[in-house]
This record gives sequence, structure tokens and C-alpha cells, in this order.
Amino acid sequence: MVGFMQKLNAPWWAEITTVKPSCVYYFGPFDTSAEAKEAYPGYVEDLDGEGAQGIVVVIKRCNPEVLTKCEE
Repeated sequence: MVGFMQKLNAPWWAEITTVKPSCVYYFGPFDTSAEAKEAYPGYVEDLDGEGAQGIVVVIKRCNPEVLTKCEE
């Protein structure tokens, strides 16, 4: 139950996963899901401009330990 309550109080983040390179990026924190949804297109545009492929966005509440995780 504690983990569930912590998740409810966690800030909103845009989790953006790319296939090439194989990475997960976290952008935030945001106070609301609406703020995250409004902001993420700019992040996607930047990643697309850098040549990233297979971009998937998920807006969620979490507390990421690292903001960028890439496979070598």
C-alpha cells in the first residue's frame, strides 16, 4: 500500500523510448499530466532532429533514478 501511495504523490514525467539508439529518456518533473503532454513534442522534435528512430512516449507518474538509460 505504501508503494501505491508514493506513486500517487510522484510527479509526472514524459518517458521517451527510442529504438535507435536503444535509450529511455525521462523529461520532467511536471505537476500535471497535461503539462507533460504539452511539453513532450519539443523533446520528440529534438530527438528526431538527432536522428533517433522508433520514438515512443508514455506520460506517467514516477521517480526515475537516472534521466537517461542507453544500452551500449
